[in-house]
Amino acid sequence: MSEQASPDELTALQAALAAEHAAVYGYGVVGGRIGERDRGQAKAAYDAHRARRDALVREVRSLGGEPVASSAGYALPFPVADRASAVRLAAGLEERVAGVYADLVRAARGARRASAAAALREAAVRAVRWSGESVAFPGLAERIPGGGSGAAGAPPTASASASRQATR
Repeated sequence: MSEQASPDELTALQAALAAEHAAVYGYGVVGGRIGERDRGQAKAAYDAHRARRDALVREVRSLGGEPVASSAGYALPFPVADRASAVRLAAGLEERVAGVYADLVRAARGARRASAAAALREAAVRAVRWSGESVAFPGLAERIPGGGSGAAGAPPTASASASRQATR
C-alpha cells in the first residue's frame, strides 16, 4: 500500500503480524488434534492466517520496518489433547486475532483500515464457527478487566496488545 503509516499504526501492524505468527503455530496444533470432520475448516483457517501473515510481512517491509519474527514455539493456554480442546484453541486463536485487528482498525487510516476491518470480520466469523457463540463487538471482548494474556503464547517481545488472550 502506498499510504504512509504513523508510528502507532506500524506498532499495530507489528502486533497483528505477531498474532498471525501465533495463529499459524496454533493451527498447526489444532490440525493435529481436530479430527477428520473439521480438518477442512482448520486447514482453511491455517491458510488464511498464513496469507495474512505474509501480507503483513510485506506491508511492514514496504513501510521501512523490520517485521517481527515468529517465535520457535508458543505456550498454549491449555493442553490440547483431543478434538474438544482443539476446537476451544481454534476459537481462542480467532478471538485473539480479532482483538489485535480491532487495535489496528483503531490505529489505521484508509485502505489499511479497511483491510484490518476485513481481517477482524473474518476472524470473528471463524471464532463463531468454532465456538458456536458470538459477541456484539468482536475483538473488543478482551478489553474486559481480567481478560488474560497470550492465547497462543505471544513472544515476550510482542506488544501488550499482541499478548492479550481471548480464551479465559
